Amino acid sequence: MSDDAEQTTDAGDGDEASEVDLASDVWVFIEEHAGDTMAVSWELLTEGRRLADDLEEDLVALVIGEDVDDVATEAIERGADRVLVADDPVFEPYRADPYGTQFREMVEERNPGIVLIGGTHTGRDFAGRVAVPAHAGLTADVTELDVDDDGQLLARRPAFGGNVLAEIVCPEHRPQMATVRAGVFEAADPDSEAVDGDPADRIERVDVVVDEEHTVTEVLERDVGDRADITDADRLVAVGGGVEGNLDPAIELAEALDADLAASRKAVDEGWVEGARQVGQTGKTVRPELYVALGISGAVQHIEGMNDARTVIAVNNDPNAPIFEHADYGIVGDLFEIAPRLAVLLDEETDPEEVVQ
Repeated sequence: MSDDAEQTTDAGDGDEASEVDLASDVWVFIEEHAGDTMAVSWELLTEGRRLADDLEEDLVALVIGEDVDDVATEAIERGADRVLVADDPVFEPYRADPYGTQFREMVEERNPGIVLIGGTHTGRDFAGRVAVPAHAGLTADVTELDVDDDGQLLARRPAFGGNVLAEIVCPEHRPQMATVRAGVFEAADPDSEAVDGDPADRIERVDVVVDEEHTVTEVLERDVGDRADITDADRLVAVGGGVEGNLDPAIELAEALDADLAASRKAVDEGWVEGARQVGQTGKTVRPELYVALGISGAVQHIEGMNDARTVIAVNNDPNAPIFEHADYGIVGDLFEIAPRLAVLLDEETDPEEVVQ
């Protein structure tokens, strides 16, 4: 055996090998706030079910909050084999320290193989608080998930400005963690009839390891807009470079449609729209019933974020714009004339539901 080979063998100590070998099960964090569950949690539970089946392991849902019995039951109805529940007033409202401490304790005690967390503000906030002290691998902003023949998580995410898709693996440490972009997976509907036995028998209440006197709270107030997450929107009016900084036509049309405002990367980079409203590989993935694209050329990075919209309407003065190849309806013309005319038409004659249909 060569010196190099001996050094490689010595580098992999027994603790790391056993850590990988003993880790098992796919965990999904179910994020809820005051009774409202984030849609990405159910999306991840469906994807986690597929991964767990491939690995022949259990799918475990983690629910942290106050009075979350209904959420835990729904997790069983949506495919979880088991649910771990930490229920205490200390977890409402969300704060990073209590959530991070509780989650880390559960991870270190039970040694899961894979942990999936929604790429929301909450998920991104506390995922690192678990990964760093647990020496776990953490991949952020993931858009594709798979496992290989060795049971390793293959986490894929956009890189280099969205021009390539990087595949990231963590061969030496567990758990393998990922925060996953909302809207990239389909969520299965709850099915109580598919549950074998009483769901309560598969729900375990864990010890709460934090208390109020060991937490520090500082309340900050700021205006974050009408909607915190455009991935929940049924209708979106998105603007691109063609609006040239003038959002009035888009806002007027959005109001007429009862829609939310979204944007391409160009509009965000120019500072016209806040980053939380960006759609695309380096933004958010959305699945609205209606997506109206105003002045968006249709670069592949943007299309990746909205291609699953049910109905797409594009307005652009360039008849060769790529966006028209992905639109159900296209209007070639000046958006500054067309958008206000559509808004007036909707206000006077048409129910927005008819446009969606």
